[in-house]
Amino acid sequence: MTKNTVALRGMTWNHPRGWQPLEACSALWQERTGVAITWDRRSLQEFETFPVDQLAREYDLIVIDHPHVGQVARENCLLPLPQDRLADIAAGSVGASHPSYFWQGKQWALAIDAATQVQAWRPDRLTAPAANWEQVLELARAGYVALPLRSPHALMCLYTLTAQLGAPGRVEGPELFEPETASVAIELLRALLPHLADADFTQDPIAVFERMALDDSPIRCVPLIYGYVNYAVAGFRPGRIGFSDIPSLRGRGPSGSALGGTGIAVSARGAHTQEALDFALWVAGPQAQSGPYVASGGQAGHARAWEDDGANAATHDFYRATRRTLEGAWVRPRHDGYMPYQDAASERLMAGLRGTEPAGAIVADLNRMFRETLPR
Repeated sequence: MTKNTVALRGMTWNHPRGWQPLEACSALWQERTGVAITWDRRSLQEFETFPVDQLAREYDLIVIDHPHVGQVARENCLLPLPQDRLADIAAGSVGASHPSYFWQGKQWALAIDAATQVQAWRPDRLTAPAANWEQVLELARAGYVALPLRSPHALMCLYTLTAQLGAPGRVEGPELFEPETASVAIELLRALLPHLADADFTQDPIAVFERMALDDSPIRCVPLIYGYVNYAVAGFRPGRIGFSDIPSLRGRGPSGSALGGTGIAVSARGAHTQEALDFALWVAGPQAQSGPYVASGGQAGHARAWEDDGANAATHDFYRATRRTLEGAWVRPRHDGYMPYQDAASERLMAGLRGTEPAGAIVADLNRMFRETLPR
């Protein structure tokens, strides 16, 4: 590849998992190609809510979440990616990570980070992760359980529980939630609330992990939380956190967890789209993903890394221990108009959970709000 002096700008999210691997891979890319990439960071909350269209006006490369694809397809702010160059990347999809960015016949981003709600636990405080929801409740009554409930994570918990109970959300509507199943899931969450710390109601997964990793933390189990590979590495924080599949619920295994992760997208408005595309294809590919990406604190999106002995040894089997949950994860709605629903619905859910309102009334409201987002 011919060396040049092109300089690109990228936007990712502000956690070592979000920026360290991209900065490390960008440094290697510059050595190979001469293309320089600088990365800015936004908070996890902004990552979930900030308009991609606005970012595309300022950045060449943007890390996004899959529910954005309906909106970006309408706005034409991202470059559709060439299908003839994606075979190795598509073949390495862990669960639905790669196809979650495919919308209306086009691929809008490439999964560089695969994640879903899994279980986090302290191996120095428990002999094993919670096997089922009954054990979760027992640990909660003893004061050992946390749950990140800051919007949109309360809604993510509801998504996961309803799917695990056998009724995943109907992404095409008209009702997102099956009322009876969602009511059961709400009562499961409500049973946990009296045993949670006040901080759980205002914290996202990163903040909960930071509390959980303290030497004197009472938290031994978080039954539903997006996995963060960094906390599985000894020495990253005072206390190492273990990860496993989500607890069994009514005899059902880890099926239907709400898919997360991130994808790298190319702005359609940049001056150097070819150079940006070349980097995106490389950093999402099997060699970079199983090499410098995971070695620099990334949580890989490609199966080669998830199966790699070195990647698992360095993370106390983070990848192998959670893969079953990720393979069965549920893809959230992605239509244009969905994104504002996540925050509004999560706030509505939390208001209902903290009161005495019947679960059925909460579900009815969540379904009404969802119908209002659907294309007419």
